[in-house]
Amino acid sequence: MSRSERLLDLIQILHRHRRPVSGRTLAGEMGVSIRTLYRDIATLQGQGAPIEGEAGLGYVLKPGFMLPPLMFTDEEIEAIVLGSRWVAKQPDKRLAAAATDALSKIAAVLPDDLREDLDATTLLVGPGSGTVEAIDLGVVRQAIRDERKLGFLYRDAGGAASKRMVWPFALGFFDKVRVMVAWCEMRQDFRHFRADRMSGLSATDIRYPRRRQAMLKEWRATLDRPVQNASNNSED
Repeated sequence: MSRSERLLDLIQILHRHRRPVSGRTLAGEMGVSIRTLYRDIATLQGQGAPIEGEAGLGYVLKPGFMLPPLMFTDEEIEAIVLGSRWVAKQPDKRLAAAATDALSKIAAVLPDDLREDLDATTLLVGPGSGTVEAIDLGVVRQAIRDERKLGFLYRDAGGAASKRMVWPFALGFFDKVRVMVAWCEMRQDFRHFRADRMSGLSATDIRYPRRRQAMLKEWRATLDRPVQNASNNSED
């Protein structure tokens, strides 16, 4: 591995860590000596990378730092294109447009040879499921980001309707359906709601009383519990 590749890897590793990480941990991830790691940190800092910290305390890369024109392997390019093409075919129109725009921005900063590889990739995505939701999934995603309550009318598999007020914290994308994961005030438990059975979506300015990451962690824990002890948090 060349020194420039090693420096790029170090930046990418720092991007993955949101909190200060020790030099020994970084050196271990990169497979270099601690002395080499310290030299590489100093080199990046000298080139303007906003890396804060020092030996013994750990290092963190300040948010917002952008890499120069990007270099990708063939498989990384295929993963980017395939993922973007899949999202671009989802019913969430705003997210689909964002995927197309993101791919264009990436292409704009790639060297010419890699841009040609990106345009020529032959990994294709099949046609969408054709399922159309009556709600704007962009509203759901915004409520999740802002940690705000959502109200809506929900029809279960048997067609019975009920009004719900929920605390949304995750949105699952599957081939034929989109599923919102939320804490349901009526059920006082975690519930899964199919987007194609939701209507009358009403965004609120009411912040729910818990952090979404804490609820996500707790919900994941319920999935690991034995079936006989787990709460009934399947599709409502």
